[in-house]
Amino acid sequence: MDEKLEKVAQLLAQSDHAIALTGAGISVDSGIPDFRSPGGLWDRFDPLEYASIDSFQANPNKVWNMIKEMNEVISGARPNPGHLALAELEQIGVMKAVITQNIDNLHQDAGSQEVIEFHGNGRKLVCLQCGRKYDTEAYAEKNLASGVWPPVCEHDGQVLKPDVIFFGEAIPFEASTQAQQHAQKCDVILVIGTSAMVFPASGIPMLARQTGSTVVEVNKATTQLTGSVAEYSLLGSSSEVMPQLAARVRELRK
Repeated sequence: MDEKLEKVAQLLAQSDHAIALTGAGISVDSGIPDFRSPGGLWDRFDPLEYASIDSFQANPNKVWNMIKEMNEVISGARPNPGHLALAELEQIGVMKAVITQNIDNLHQDAGSQEVIEFHGNGRKLVCLQCGRKYDTEAYAEKNLASGVWPPVCEHDGQVLKPDVIFFGEAIPFEASTQAQQHAQKCDVILVIGTSAMVFPASGIPMLARQTGSTVVEVNKATTQLTGSVAEYSLLGSSSEVMPQLAARVRELRK
């Protein structure tokens, strides 16, 4: 076994409060491409034109062209071994929380219970007027079948918005507060599938490091964390690295 992976497994096995910060990279092997990568959603839809709250409020019908394509990708995705390994670490008492920048609900599908969503959840729709929420797939299909598109709130007829954070919207206060509390409390943080460049999620590894936590990154390539914030860098696909790590932690916890 890789020496670094063994050391990280030992740290996790001995930890009192381990957490993870995840980004788009952990879901790539589930068939969800990074929106920012070549061929991703932002190659075809300018995010400032299609993914800002101002654009949605000005022309929701236009923005729903992008949302429909995004939903088709997310709805068919299933958890991969990386998601399942994190859920296993929670089940054996090691992982206390997963802070995610993803909107795909795959951590919950894999079995993780304590999931803090920085950017919301694409499986839900919300009415900006009354706050009512709906299941995206079921409600959108119901509206489409009845000839109503894009989907509207059954209470006040307003066009519904995915319950995700658009550009120009603030990170949910509760999610931000919970993430900071976990970062200050943790002794190990795994940063998985993210370069940690987008604020405020980018501040979580730094906060954890400042309060004495060991920062471990699991990424396919080096990032701005490598050799600076991260004490250990496990380079490779999270769907390959994380199952190995979880299996070793389970052995050490016996």
